[in-house]
Amino acid sequence: MSQIKVTKCPIEGLYIIEPAVHGDSRGYFMETYNKKDMEECGLNMDFVQDNQSMSTKGVLRGLHFQKEYPQGKLVRAIKGSVFDVAVDLRSGSETYGKWFGVELTEENKKQFYISEGFAHGFLVLSETAEFCYKVTDFYHPGDEGGLAWNDPEIGIEWPSLVGEYKGSADSEGYTLEDGTPLNLSDKDKKWLGLKDTFKF
Repeated sequence: MSQIKVTKCPIEGLYIIEPAVHGDSRGYFMETYNKKDMEECGLNMDFVQDNQSMSTKGVLRGLHFQKEYPQGKLVRAIKGSVFDVAVDLRSGSETYGKWFGVELTEENKKQFYISEGFAHGFLVLSETAEFCYKVTDFYHPGDEGGLAWNDPEIGIEWPSLVGEYKGSADSEGYTLEDGTPLNLSDKDKKWLGLKDTFKF
């Protein structure tokens, strides 16, 4: 019997995965990935690389994808809290340009599987967050694409974020509700909107 609960999201190709957590007075144990359990739930993917990042409050990473070597991603927060988002960039999809988001925290231990063909990003809501993800293809330098995190055509509702769209992905003028400035990489400030973005 599978040790995970898999929930299909409103957009095909996105899944929330909840592992069985076994806790007692000493702490807890859980399997963070079990290929057999995944296959029993209809998820047949092969992971080739594990990644981990640490980010501080107000950091927004994304929205990223690889063009020629698209990656499926199994993501989770092992410390802190992030709001994780996927945007459908599959040209033949009925949900092209639509987004779905889920809060991933060290407490809820939820995982989010994002199939190939999506742009992905997350916003850090806690003081710090450590973020782990498995991918189905290797990182290929020079193959990365991106999508403006605040494109009004997509309309992602980032929690706790205040600010006004000024025509670009620049973070100037955006903060969290507590005043923490939004923090983006120089690269992520320059991505364009959906109409000017790569389609799978």
